[in-house]
Amino acid sequence: MKIVLLGYMASGKSSIGKRLAKSLNISFIDLDDYIIEKENSSIDEIFSSKGEIYFRKIEHVYLREILDNEKNFILALGGGTPCYANNMDLINNSAATSIYLQGNVPTLVERLIKKKAKRPLVASLSDEQIPEFVAKHLFERRAFYEQAEMIFKIDQKSKKAVAKEIEGVLLLH
Repeated sequence: MKIVLLGYMASGKSSIGKRLAKSLNISFIDLDDYIIEKENSSIDEIFSSKGEIYFRKIEHVYLREILDNEKNFILALGGGTPCYANNMDLINNSAATSIYLQGNVPTLVERLIKKKAKRPLVASLSDEQIPEFVAKHLFERRAFYEQAEMIFKIDQKSKKAVAKEIEGVLLLH
């Protein structure tokens, strides 16, 4: 079983992914953590020293590396990963099942404001600026996210509930 979780920042990709991996007894991989380990550098450092184009290229290379791996896994992508380098085609043409964790703007904004300091993309924004930022980003990314094979809504649900819902569908799949 190879599962790829995608969605916007704060949609729960890592938290839900870890829960799913534990209950399904398979490994969990966070693509950003994988890149950090391989590059021996933080995502922020890669962006500032080598630029976004370099980052998107290596992100694609490491995504392919993970997808080509024979082992079972739950993979949490970065929020932007599906939008670059034909990554959605790569995912959907692989043996993995892609799942979009879909949240509406108010849900995502509420979660981002709570953990703003840990989110470099929004850390410098005021709380009042975040809704417009999220709405614009989500509008730009939705077409990529919606190419996922499955979509699970996360609004008004705990991460535990979403993980159980996904697990139930996967076991029937």
